Amino acid sequence: MAELREVQITEEKPLLPGQTPEVAKEAELAARILLDQGQTHSVETPYGSVTFTVYGTPKPKRPAILTYHDVGLNCKSCFQPLFQFGDMQEIIQNFVRVHVDAPGMEEGAPVFPLGYQYPSLDQLADMIPCILQYLNFSTIIGIGVGAGAYVLSRYALTHPDTVEGLVLINIDPNAKGWMDWAAHKLTGLTSSIPEMILGHLFSQEELSGNSELIQKYRNIITHAPNLDNIELYWNSYNNRRDLNFGRGSDITLKCPVMLVVGDQAPHEDAVVECNSKLDPTQTSFLKMADSGGQPQLTQPGKLTEAFKYFLQGMGYMASSCMTRLSRSRTASLTSAASIDGNRSRSRTLSQSSESGTLASGPPGHTMEVSC
Repeated sequence: MAELREVQITEEKPLLPGQTPEVAKEAELAARILLDQGQTHSVETPYGSVTFTVYGTPKPKRPAILTYHDVGLNCKSCFQPLFQFGDMQEIIQNFVRVHVDAPGMEEGAPVFPLGYQYPSLDQLADMIPCILQYLNFSTIIGIGVGAGAYVLSRYALTHPDTVEGLVLINIDPNAKGWMDWAAHKLTGLTSSIPEMILGHLFSQEELSGNSELIQKYRNIITHAPNLDNIELYWNSYNNRRDLNFGRGSDITLKCPVMLVVGDQAPHEDAVVECNSKLDPTQTSFLKMADSGGQPQLTQPGKLTEAFKYFLQGMGYMASSCMTRLSRSRTASLTSAASIDGNRSRSRTLSQSSESGTLASGPPGHTMEVSC
């Protein structure tokens, strides 16, 4: 019998035929995110650590959906009702999602030490490149609410090539004026931090009605273990700089934008003013009836349908069916630039008053939809 010999075999992991190192790296990243789906990550930035949660796997030639929440909330309390809505599942199957928590806002966050210098909103925007670099993502579609909408807008101004689109809910692009500052100080003498933040998030009608939703969020904010951190984020928001948007100016958002606000919401006037300052060929204005101060919480179905249409306008999800908005009430359309019918980009939402179907409207003007 021939003598058995021990042979050492070295395992190799060759690339698949035609696979480049870059493709292999992307596949490895996709596998890592798949295995780590829904898990929280933290990265260090020049302005401190930032926490975010990733869901799904990167899709070829598609941006990531990146969200940023408002003051008093975190990524779950701000966006969970929207992204758990039934019709939203078609969207999240087609995009990887990154939900960012502002520093100190994540669940279980320790309270910052006394004297901690919380980042400004501009610095919060400067943290986003560190997140994208960590994930190896090149472009995003941003969804921001309130302070988060400001942060994403500031990021889009400084990194326009990485932002394919923005959904901005309750954005106030203006710095506080002297009158606003004085009113804020006077309010602070008679109201607690939780009450001031609730007044920022919800309309007075909603707060007076004290619905189950209001009770839930009043309890979340009032009994938040990180309330001191929330106050720091609140102060940064109130000390924000003016974004200096100007129609026809070099300081503007270069990507498609959908502005969203509820009727009689605290920030309705600010969003209307923002709409007047942005490029009408790139901007859609969605004014939602019966939605109060937080449309993503009170009307996730209508917002999902509008978001699908927004994605379609960007060339994604062309086969998606539009049903919910068409079954709601008829949209009323007004245009700030309807005279110019020769715009190159189709960015409107139009709705048949009788047939109940959504169709493409005249190209490229800013318009308002009440739904």
